[in-house]
Amino acid sequence: MLNTVPRHLKQKLKKLVLIIVSLYVMISASLYFIQERLLFLPTVLEKDYKFSFNYNFEEINLEATDGAKLNALHFKVENPKGVILYFHGNSGDLSRWGTVAEFFVEKQYNVLIMDYRTYGKSKGKLNQDVFYEDAEMFYSYLKSQYKESQIAVYGRSLGTGIATYVASRNNPSKLVLETPYYSIEDVAQSRFPMFPVRLFLKYKFPTYQFIGSVTCPITMFHGTEDIIIPYRSAQKFYEEAPKDFTEFVKIESGNHNNLSNFSLYQHHIKILFP
Repeated sequence: MLNTVPRHLKQKLKKLVLIIVSLYVMISASLYFIQERLLFLPTVLEKDYKFSFNYNFEEINLEATDGAKLNALHFKVENPKGVILYFHGNSGDLSRWGTVAEFFVEKQYNVLIMDYRTYGKSKGKLNQDVFYEDAEMFYSYLKSQYKESQIAVYGRSLGTGIATYVASRNNPSKLVLETPYYSIEDVAQSRFPMFPVRLFLKYKFPTYQFIGSVTCPITMFHGTEDIIIPYRSAQKFYEEAPKDFTEFVKIESGNHNNLSNFSLYQHHIKILFP
């Protein structure tokens, strides 16, 4: 069939194919090199930045085994009902997330919330493993001050993968996951279906590998209109969870950032943190 195509059209077709292939390779390469900038959206705070919140807190700094300095806020109330180790999403810093944490402080819970490396005042080199190692360090910090039966682990968005890992290796009282994902690899593939992201993604965060080892009660919240982490990814993740003590709360019309506005979310939070 190609033999019947004029020579000049063959050359144009070859050139078009070459352009398309070149663009495909260039975009794939770009995705590889900018993947950290797509996944992590930190804002940086000066070392002398002064936090200001409505509740009493202590600013703490822990040093990781590789020398990285991790900054965190430990909100404390009188006669706390327990403590929540909160792992936040992929953007901002503690000046914003501390305000989010106050939602639980006003319910009479202490809250410890850390900034990941490169976020806020936290420093250090990024790779997937250090997210888990740093999180474990903060859990150990809480264990030195509280019984594990007093510790709840809460993850939001990116933080759900880290929270699940921590809960899988310890014995907290409960694990709460707001907008969880099967894996970052799964989310990335759904966002860039035409590209082989599985081949070059450095941060896969395989949350589904850890959920089966969690032994405490698990509650998951996800909105049906979430365009950041598809609802399908959360459903897929739920299928890997221990069904005897896992509850999946489907919030109709909820998106990635507004679940706390829904009465269904508020109802379950009152049960989880009375």
